[in-house]
Amino acid sequence: MVVAADGSLEGRNTDSPGFLANLKADGRWRAQAGPAVVLGAGGAARAVLVALIDAGVPDILLTNRTAERAEALAEEFGASVRAIAWTERESALAGAALLVNTTSLGMAGKPALELRLDALPDHAVVNDIVYAPLETPLLAAAKARGLPTVDGLGMLLHQGAPAFEAWFGLMPTVDDALRAHVLGMG
Repeated sequence: MVVAADGSLEGRNTDSPGFLANLKADGRWRAQAGPAVVLGAGGAARAVLVALIDAGVPDILLTNRTAERAEALAEEFGASVRAIAWTERESALAGAALLVNTTSLGMAGKPALELRLDALPDHAVVNDIVYAPLETPLLAAAKARGLPTVDGLGMLLHQGAPAFEAWFGLMPTVDDALRAHVLGMG
């Protein structure tokens, strides 16, 4: 929430640009490289879908443990997003260029996301927006397969930067030094 000069309030959501900036900063993902598979159908999934559509991803497969939520969200976004059954999540990975976990599975205190990554192509990027723990079981499994990974801390930092600018008038640089500082190593 930002207070304008006239005292009015302006709501902003920086999740979509934060997600996309994090993905692009990694440098190993291209929107046109192929389909994306998004796990989850909550607010974070909505932000990720907006970012992927805006970036030009040609095909997005969306799945959620509650099928009706994925179907409703896919219908809202139109032809570029197709809902698939949760039971089809592993087979949907065949040919995917990007896998994004937006669920709470893998987060500290939650069960791990059960997902075999065998069907993912060797070039596919695996992104988990969870940042506690920094390396989720999903990211550990992707790294073990040699797949490029993107953790959730970068999204947090990239979405925080424009909020910081809106509140304080300064745009922080999201770089390794900021990341190290947030992780308590700087």
